[in-house]
Amino acid sequence: MAKPIVAIVGRPNVGKSTLVNRICQQRDAIVHESRGVTRDRSYHEADWNGRDFIIVDTGGIESVKSDDVFAPRIREQAIAACDEADVIIFVVDGDVGITEEDEEVARVLRKSDTPVFLVVNKLDDPAHEEATWEFYSLGVGEPRPLSAVHGHGTGDLLDEVVAAFPEEVPDEEYPADALNVAIIGRPNVGKSSLANRLAGTERSIVSDVAGTTRDAIDIVIEHDGRPIRLVDTAGMRKRSTVHEDVEYYSVVRGLRAMDRADVCLLVVDSSVGVTEQDQKIAAMAIERGCALAVLLNKWDLLTTDQERDDVIESLAARMTFARWAPVLRISALTGRSIAKVLDLACAIAETHAIRISTARINALVTQIRESGHTITSGNRRLKINYATQTGVEPPAITFFCNAPDLIDDSYERYLENRIREGFDLTGTPLRLRFRSKEASSK
Repeated sequence: MAKPIVAIVGRPNVGKSTLVNRICQQRDAIVHESRGVTRDRSYHEADWNGRDFIIVDTGGIESVKSDDVFAPRIREQAIAACDEADVIIFVVDGDVGITEEDEEVARVLRKSDTPVFLVVNKLDDPAHEEATWEFYSLGVGEPRPLSAVHGHGTGDLLDEVVAAFPEEVPDEEYPADALNVAIIGRPNVGKSSLANRLAGTERSIVSDVAGTTRDAIDIVIEHDGRPIRLVDTAGMRKRSTVHEDVEYYSVVRGLRAMDRADVCLLVVDSSVGVTEQDQKIAAMAIERGCALAVLLNKWDLLTTDQERDDVIESLAARMTFARWAPVLRISALTGRSIAKVLDLACAIAETHAIRISTARINALVTQIRESGHTITSGNRRLKINYATQTGVEPPAITFFCNAPDLIDDSYERYLENRIREGFDLTGTPLRLRFRSKEASSK
C-alpha cells in the first residue's frame, strides 16, 4: 500500500527541517539525502495514530530577485508540491511576519485542491497566538501557531494532517495472486510507452483499477495465465511550467510505486546512458526490498558500436551495487524485446521469493570455513557456526557466529558474493544478518 506524501514547503530559515525532525522523531531518511538530484531534499518515514506516511523536506524556496521579479523556482516548487503531494504543510516565520516569498507561494497554493495547512512557526509561547492573525491575509486557511523546537502544536497539527489523507484503496480490489510490477525511472525515458506496449501486446486487459496515486491507473493484465498488475508511477507528464522540481517529484512518484511493487523495472534512456538519478532510483528500489531489472530503452537510437559500448560502460560504472540485476535492451517504440520483459519480471519474482534449505546454506558455510577466509582482531577470530534463511521477498539469511561485531562491509560483501555464486539470486537484493551464537539458544 502506497504511503501518503506530506510535502513541507516554505522559504529558507522558517524551521522546516526542524519540523521534519520533530515529526519524524529523528528517524533516518528512507533512502538517503538526495543531494545532487533533488537539491538537498530528503525523504523520511513518519507515523501518527497508526498511519504511516512519507514526509518530504523540500528545502528552502529561494527567491532571486531581478527588478522585483521572483525566480521561477518559487512557483515551480509550489506547483509541483500541489500536483504530487497528498497534503501540504506551508511553514512561515512568526517572528518575521509575512514576506513577499510567502505571498508568492500562497498565490500558488490558493489555486490547489490539495489540503494545505498553514503553520506559523517559532511561536515558542503558546500565549502569543495573536501573532498569527496577520497570516490570515495569505488566504490559505487558518494559521496554526507552532513551535517546531519545543513541539508546541505539533500533535494537533498531525491529527488534522492524518485526517486529511486520502482513503486507502483496499487490496481486495486487485487479484490476490497478482504480481505487482512497477515501471520506474526518470521522466521522459519511455515508462508510459513501455506500459502501453505491455498492455497492448498482451491484448487481455482484465481491469483498470484506480490506484492510490492522483491521476494514476494500475493496469491488470494476464501473462501466461498469471495476473500482473502494472503499477503506474503516476502522471509521467512533464509540465512545461515545471522543470527541476518535476525531476524531484518524479522520485516521489517512484517511491509511491515501489511501496506497492514486488518487482521494479528501471527504465533507462540508452541515448543518454545511466545517470546519477537512475542510480539513486535503483538504490531506492533495493532499499525497499524490491526485485530489480534494468531496461535499456531506446536501444534502436544507438547506431554505432561506440555508442552502445558507452551505454554499457555507464551501466557498469553506475550500477556496481547491483551487478545482480539483469539487463534487457529494448525499444518501446519499435517493440524490440518487449515480449521478453514480462518473462524477465516473472523470473526475478521467483528468485525474490526463493527459499533455500538450511542444509544447503550450511554446506556453503562449511566451504567458507574450510577456505580459511575470516576476520581477526587481536586475539579474536570470527567463526561462523551456522546460517539459516529467515526471510523472503527479498531473501534474508541470518548467520550465527561468535563475534558479529567483527564483521565489516568488506566481509559482508564477500559473504554475499559467495552466496550468489552458490545460488541463483538473479534480480533480487539479499539481506544478511548476523547474530551471536548465544542469541540462537534464547
